[in-house]
Amino acid sequence: MMRKFLLVLGLINFFFQFPAAAQVKMEPRTYVAYKTSEKILIDGKAGETTWKKAPESQNFIDIEGEKTPRYRTNMKMLWDENYLYFYAKMEEPHIWATLKKRDTVIFYNNDFEIFIDPDGDTHNYYEFEMNALNTIWDLFIVKPYREPAPVVDSWDIQGLKSEVYIQGTLNDPSDKDQYWSVEIAIPWEVLKEANTHSEIPKEEFWRINFSRVNWDFDLDNGTYSRAKDAQGDYKAEYNWVWSPQGVINMHEPEHWGYVYFSEKSPGAQENFDIPRDQKIKWELYRLYRAQKAYRENHGRWASDLSLLGEEQLQVENEIIQPRLELHQTGWNIWVKSPFTSEILFITEDGKFIKKSN
Repeated sequence: MMRKFLLVLGLINFFFQFPAAAQVKMEPRTYVAYKTSEKILIDGKAGETTWKKAPESQNFIDIEGEKTPRYRTNMKMLWDENYLYFYAKMEEPHIWATLKKRDTVIFYNNDFEIFIDPDGDTHNYYEFEMNALNTIWDLFIVKPYREPAPVVDSWDIQGLKSEVYIQGTLNDPSDKDQYWSVEIAIPWEVLKEANTHSEIPKEEFWRINFSRVNWDFDLDNGTYSRAKDAQGDYKAEYNWVWSPQGVINMHEPEHWGYVYFSEKSPGAQENFDIPRDQKIKWELYRLYRAQKAYRENHGRWASDLSLLGEEQLQVENEIIQPRLELHQTGWNIWVKSPFTSEILFITEDGKFIKKSN
């Protein structure tokens, strides 16, 4: 537990070394998850007809969106009345894993990760990680690491099903492997714990992202480990994701992708466009990061948006006037949407709130 506390502390310190406003602006990706009526056997293979009909995601890209990963990764999703299903296939010539204890820091091995924010407020979200040994790390995160809050490491996905399939041989450096794939089923009953909307998101969208951590490796008498440099420090990992973050930090949920849950069967051609209010939300998070950077530089919050150089926003040719309100416990920034007339807030701790006018 102490090791994981220090890990989280280190992540927090790392994120705040860099001005949060300096990020590459990228539009999140979208995916349509269809409803399946076929019984899914969780074996890591996704051999069912419904999986074959499910759309394959775009190739994963580098987390900053600027580099093409060394190995290809794709994911698929399905759902039924009981579970949310995931499948991912990861090309890898050397498949290895050493961590066998649940809730250890799985990304010290090559791993696959899922991040789920059901209501899209960037608070109270889930993180799931697994390696090629099917060792799991699942967490409930109250707030992103940029804000002080608990990380509930003892939280477990009750009723989870997961399996790994390896086309090759695990932990054997004498041959060349092809890929490893993972298949996961998460009960809706667990996912409703952080969902303020309907328990099963029929014809709705959630904010979700996926990450694949991959390491260069060393071999010692045929045993794999993370590679070290000439100074004896671990070399940096590769972070390959479905929807680019624009920054090396998965814990900025406002950048995650949009998954729309269609009640149609796999094979249908459902179109999903990101709602325009979501684009206003992206701008509000840009103001949030600018306000955080202002305090970092000046030791106080900006009292007026002009100090941030942001007196107006433009979204799809609409000019929007944001409002900054300071109060005794912090601040919030809000706008009235010209598209829906809803009031959209972002608070000093980064929570997104939507209210009907």
